[in-house]
Amino acid sequence: MTHTLPRRALLAAAPLVAAPSVLRAQGPNATQARLLVIGGGFGGATAANFARRTYPWLDVTLVEPKRHFVTCPYGNLVLAGTRQIGQITHGYDGLRARGVRVVHDWATGIDAAARRVRLAGGETLTYDRLILSPGIALRWGAIEGYDEAASEIMPHGWVPGDGAQTLLLRRQLEEMPDGGVVGLAIPANPFRCPPGPYERISMIASYLKRHKPRSKILALDAKEAFSKQGLFQDAWAQLYPGMIEWVPSNRDGKVTKVDARERVLETEFGTRHKVAVANVIPPQSAARIASEAGLTDQSGWVPVNPRTFESRVAPGIHVVGDANIPGPMPKSGYIANSTAKQAVASAAALLRGETPPEAVYFNTCYSHVGEDYGISIVGVFRPNAEGTAIAEVQGSGGVSPRGNLPEQRKLEALYADAWYDSITKDMFA
Repeated sequence: MTHTLPRRALLAAAPLVAAPSVLRAQGPNATQARLLVIGGGFGGATAANFARRTYPWLDVTLVEPKRHFVTCPYGNLVLAGTRQIGQITHGYDGLRARGVRVVHDWATGIDAAARRVRLAGGETLTYDRLILSPGIALRWGAIEGYDEAASEIMPHGWVPGDGAQTLLLRRQLEEMPDGGVVGLAIPANPFRCPPGPYERISMIASYLKRHKPRSKILALDAKEAFSKQGLFQDAWAQLYPGMIEWVPSNRDGKVTKVDARERVLETEFGTRHKVAVANVIPPQSAARIASEAGLTDQSGWVPVNPRTFESRVAPGIHVVGDANIPGPMPKSGYIANSTAKQAVASAAALLRGETPPEAVYFNTCYSHVGEDYGISIVGVFRPNAEGTAIAEVQGSGGVSPRGNLPEQRKLEALYADAWYDSITKDMFA
């Protein structure tokens, strides 16, 4: 449930705490301004690293409970068996070497008016600007019968954590007999990584084709269309003929109930599908700390200023990553990286009493569909003239061309690997 923020109190208190921050940053002998980052994923790790590299006068602290970060991108390749979980697991020593104070603890509460964050271990951290990148929460119960206990039988694999959910799904695929049916439940928009479920279908199909070729995939979708749809479906017909059945919502594809013990997925009109392995990706919202701090609206996500990614209701808190409402931009790792840099640059400017830099955001999203077969979508986004919303720059975006283009597909698979290497170095090195 979303809590109501005492907005009047917050807005009244903000100028009183903002002024000393500017003084600390501007004076020739001033102490460093304090930038606190919560969340060590694509948004938070990028923000901490970028802040130390670009604004050495900032004192940067990162709060992240886990000692290692397992990426959601490339988790589907672990399912295919072409990557190991260790290859998508990253530590924080690189950030420490840059001078970031890394605190492995849970942030349990934000006092936006006093600019303080409570930690589970008892420490309280103060800040001049906060970058909040908490990620998503799975909406347990949004699908009847699907809760944390059910996810140990029907894994979601959508919040990597320590990698256990990804490895559980991988193990279930390995143990499934040839000829079994893998069922996927895919949520309606918005959710983390819009092309992700369809890359997952592809990577599971790649594994089944090599090891259990009589098996099938039943993809039950709460939507009627999806990102890069034509490209995905072209590839499925070419690489995995007869193996994948995609059922959109207008053909009773929306899963509304599960029976984890019987491994049954039940759809909106009561059709029951018994499967050998079930991967349920439930509806999502911003992580709990954002809702408990009163930052979310009725949608369950955080509205932000499109120029600075500062919260609409809590001055001094910039919300990046998958937790915010990004307009037409997807909830992707690349967007988290891009918006984190703009948020840090804006925070630094505001701490100095300057105007934040002009905003421009970039996205490239690669998907592996098969061995040596990659596709992509790109886009450039800017705030509108009024600064009230974000729009895609006309003519800036596009998707891979359709057709029989094996060299193009091979190159895009290589580009995808290079993208992963470069963005994770940008976050952690």
